[in-house]
Amino acid sequence: MSLRDILVSLQQNNTQVLLNDGSKDWDADDLLETLPELKLKRSAYMQPGMYIAEINDGGYLGRVLYKLKQKA
Repeated sequence: MSLRDILVSLQQNNTQVLLNDGSKDWDADDLLETLPELKLKRSAYMQPGMYIAEINDGGYLGRVLYKLKQKA
C-alpha cells in the first residue's frame, strides 16, 4: 500500500485525525495536495490510531512518517 492509498482512504472515510510529522499537524487533504509524487508513491503501513510508517526495501517497517492525532 502506498502513502497515497492511505491518505485517500482517510479522506474518503472522513476520518477525523491530524497527521503530525514532528513539526506540524496536517490534514490528509493537505498532504495529498502538497507532497511530491515520489513521496506519495512510498510504500507505507498505517497502524490505526497510532502512526503511519514507511516500509523499507526489505519489507520491514521503517521510520514513522506521521503520528495520528484525534481532531479536537
